[in-house]
Amino acid sequence: MNTTTLPDEIRSEEELEELLTRPTDALIQAIRGVESPLVILGAGGKMGPSLAVLAARAAECAGHPLKIVAASRFTNDSARQLLEARGIRTVSVDILDRSQLKQLPDTTNVLYLVGLKFGSSTNPVPTWITNTLGPITAAQRFAGARFVALSTGNVYPFTPTDSGGSRESDRLDPVGEYACAAVARERMFEYFADKDQTPCTLVRLNYAHDLRYGVISDLAQRIIMERPIDVTMGHFNAIWQGDANDVILRCFELCSVPPSRLNLTSSETFSVRDVAGQLSELMGKSVRFVGGESECALLSNASQCVKQFGQPATPVSKLIQWIAAWTLRGGKTLGKPTGFESRDGRF
Repeated sequence: MNTTTLPDEIRSEEELEELLTRPTDALIQAIRGVESPLVILGAGGKMGPSLAVLAARAAECAGHPLKIVAASRFTNDSARQLLEARGIRTVSVDILDRSQLKQLPDTTNVLYLVGLKFGSSTNPVPTWITNTLGPITAAQRFAGARFVALSTGNVYPFTPTDSGGSRESDRLDPVGEYACAAVARERMFEYFADKDQTPCTLVRLNYAHDLRYGVISDLAQRIIMERPIDVTMGHFNAIWQGDANDVILRCFELCSVPPSRLNLTSSETFSVRDVAGQLSELMGKSVRFVGGESECALLSNASQCVKQFGQPATPVSKLIQWIAAWTLRGGKTLGKPTGFESRDGRF
């Protein structure tokens, strides 16, 4: 996507979804290498619907008759309706139930988006079950298929804010129940990659944004509600969800045994104070800070991703501009704050 084609403002969810699912030339080329059916597990979550539609649009542009099967519990019926309106087959399954997975067709390409984060500090059992049993049942059902599995930057320890962030080869040192369960999810995929020769790419994503959620949206909401912003976790990474989706779908070419690992985020490290200041100016609202910046934060180094796929097409400055206008207009949010400010791993 050329930055000259990016709008100055996004005025509706329809415009937002169109932009999120607009394929790049690189993806159109890459999707030709994905054989039917592409099975997407966890397709009803935050990223699933736009990922599925993006894959469908890319395949259509490529003249590639790719069949897509979107599988989820679909507790959000609107997500299912959106997918079916785009001609994408949906199947309601509980991925933790092996018998239900038998409803899905055999495939050589699986996009794994299943995960559970919030509530892990007060009720950790569902987080552990989802993030460990899910990979087991999926890997057993689709043994030998290529898996692109979504992970998180939370598997890393905090790093100095001027370090550029954790690299894929760095040791994992998770903080809190969710992060530990996320490491366990990766270990399950590693085990089955070795056991069944199931090629896999583990995509460590943080933080994806559209206009309805993300760190920048969290900051904008605090400003509009005149709430103070804690800058103790003073730095973060950010990437437009459309750019993240593009890379995720191109990661099938990286699948290997043992699994490859990829940090998916921005090259830059952003200051909470600076971004909030920009939002404040664009929104014409005052901002109040509390706390002081720590010398370390949860940060990832994206140099390997940039080398493989290039820089994200959408600059974070454009995200800030879009989110400021969206928030002022009272645009919809998902009501799911990221909890990025947590330093004890509690979500």
